[in-house]
Amino acid sequence: MTGSIVRRNKTRKSLTLCGRVKLRTGSGLDFANSARYRAGGMARPLRLAFAGGLYHVTARGNERKAIVRQDNDRARFVDTLATMVDRYQVRCHAWVLMDNHYHLLLETPSPNLSLALRHLNGVYTQAFNRRHRRVGHLFQGRFKAIVVEKEAHLLELCRYVVLNPVRAGIVPHPKAYPWSSYRATAGMATAPAWLTVDWILEQFGQRRGVAQDKYRQFVAEGIQEPTRPWEHLVGQVYLGSDAFVRDVQRYGTRQMTETEIPRAQRDPYWLSSEKVLARVAEEFGVSLNELVRPTRRPSEAREVAFYGLRRWAGERLSEVARRMGVTYSAVSRRVSAVERRLAEDRRWRERLATFLVVKLKT
Repeated sequence: MTGSIVRRNKTRKSLTLCGRVKLRTGSGLDFANSARYRAGGMARPLRLAFAGGLYHVTARGNERKAIVRQDNDRARFVDTLATMVDRYQVRCHAWVLMDNHYHLLLETPSPNLSLALRHLNGVYTQAFNRRHRRVGHLFQGRFKAIVVEKEAHLLELCRYVVLNPVRAGIVPHPKAYPWSSYRATAGMATAPAWLTVDWILEQFGQRRGVAQDKYRQFVAEGIQEPTRPWEHLVGQVYLGSDAFVRDVQRYGTRQMTETEIPRAQRDPYWLSSEKVLARVAEEFGVSLNELVRPTRRPSEAREVAFYGLRRWAGERLSEVARRMGVTYSAVSRRVSAVERRLAEDRRWRERLATFLVVKLKT
């Protein structure tokens, strides 16, 4: 196959890849650099982003240098990962943070993988640079993403990811390594809300305790008999059957920018602007008029309103500016101020998570 791997299907509204991954037409299956694809290899890996996609994602430190220096850095990375999962509504099935790289298994209901990873790498880099008084890139390039056939390979990759510290000789067993999803999935620690463990455990049974026991046994078997999932990699970016690869290539739609993808499709969990403002007003005990009235020095409630309209209602800068009676740049500054505080203040982060996420969605 030569040339661009881009084709529109004009007759069907949705397609099922090998009976597993369902693609909606217009979902934004993104073949970056697709024209450079050539039979037998490609000049650089494609980045595929489509609704319902499953990916193994990695990013390494620049020049293979450390991306963490101490446990505070590791905790900050995990917090940023949690924020990314929540904000972009991706599903994280497994993760591990090593000294100079990380591995994630992410599923994207919306075609927003690049946006999510840009947030993770960018926000974490800023925090790391501030903490260690450094400047410049932390990660080598952007990230590498491999699109995965779920039923065929997700379970094995979940084991592969959490066994990274064992293969590196850091610990003899993943239970001794706190910076991965192993302990939460195995029932040795409480699973955070942002970690998706149900699919993995359901592969071992319906009863949670029994499933966790079998999961621990499955991972232990991987220590004794390591597997090499990348031996089956196709064209640097596919891990799946020949039929799966053909279907992804055959039914790919044209590359779409974020603004071309309908908001409801980019993120099915958008909240109405009115609901965001009403909840912020209730939480801070102010009226709606006070919340939207321009002031020289905005209150805490008003700053949260800027953030909520932008991040949870999905309004554009121009829409927020018009609603709140300020300029575009003022909106950007207010949102950035809240994000900095969220990155640095755990209690503040928990408070916003409580009323901007849980209560607004119920």
